[in-house]
Amino acid sequence: MNKKRKISLFTTLLVAMLMIVLAGCSSQQSSSQSEPASDEASKTETADSGNAKTEYPIVIKHAFGESTIEEKPERVATIAWSNHDVALALGVVPVGFSAANYGVQDDSGMLPWTQEKLKELGAETPTIFQDTDGLDLEAIADTNPDVILAAYSGITQEEYDTLSEIAPVVAYQTSPWVASWREQVTYNSMGMGMEKEGEQLIADTEKLIEDKASEYPEIKGKKAAFISLDGADLSKFFVYSPADPRGEFLTELGMEYPESITSEITDPNSFYIEVSAENADMLNDAEILVSYGDDKTLAALQADPILGKIPAVERGSVVIIGDNTPLAAAGTPSPLAIEYSIDEYLTLLSEAANKVK
Repeated sequence: MNKKRKISLFTTLLVAMLMIVLAGCSSQQSSSQSEPASDEASKTETADSGNAKTEYPIVIKHAFGESTIEEKPERVATIAWSNHDVALALGVVPVGFSAANYGVQDDSGMLPWTQEKLKELGAETPTIFQDTDGLDLEAIADTNPDVILAAYSGITQEEYDTLSEIAPVVAYQTSPWVASWREQVTYNSMGMGMEKEGEQLIADTEKLIEDKASEYPEIKGKKAAFISLDGADLSKFFVYSPADPRGEFLTELGMEYPESITSEITDPNSFYIEVSAENADMLNDAEILVSYGDDKTLAALQADPILGKIPAVERGSVVIIGDNTPLAAAGTPSPLAIEYSIDEYLTLLSEAANKVK
């Protein structure tokens, strides 16, 4: 077994050279050294596409140029966050995907909605890439994918180039980590040759959101913002922008981002801004704040001489989502995560909205 080689932002150039060797020998290894996998494990399971017809080649434009998919992918691999959930929601079991590195409550490397969907599809656990410290190129290559889905990711140009030596890569459209769940579905489904099915998944998810949000009319029109802070250091905090999936999802539920925040976001593609505590008054117009934390976070905020003066903090209309929990992980939504967590999330938002006079 070859020693695991990893790629990170700092070692990309070195690994790019190593991949020349890897790409040249991987096909030989797959035919002469690897044991043949069973049909169930080696083939991607796909949902019935009905009468939908896809013409090939498919050309997908993205931030790094364009990727061409010559024929229907049979083996789909995904990297980074939530891309595998899009495949699973469409009935496709990836041959490999990245381990979830946040919100996991066991040693599976999977969030509960991922586990539930795999069980529903009757699938064995695929290869899970351990890429917290960088993409595990060898593990990705060993799954022999026909396409690599990364519509929601933070890959660099160098990482994209190296991954493209393994298979066509569906990268993000504009900037790292800002692809909405709709973009994730749109481009990942295109990469699988399932664009029509992706459109239906979007429509179904939108209907779910609309129906669920209508049960909580008290949140509609409320000004809200998603922030992140450290209870041990309240000298600064971060505000996620409406371009970030967390911020965007609040607006999908019928709330609005305050103009006092949006006016401070100079880069429309940025997913967050860092704010010093002395500028905390930019949050004054937010009727509801959402943040990661624990059972001590709100008390710490209310006791702070600066942040404690924010109206939402004073009256307690703050949703504290338990750090490193499945609900926190669902803050960057995918169709599976939305379906799994929306009732819990809306209940917490409703409780906060009822504190607004």
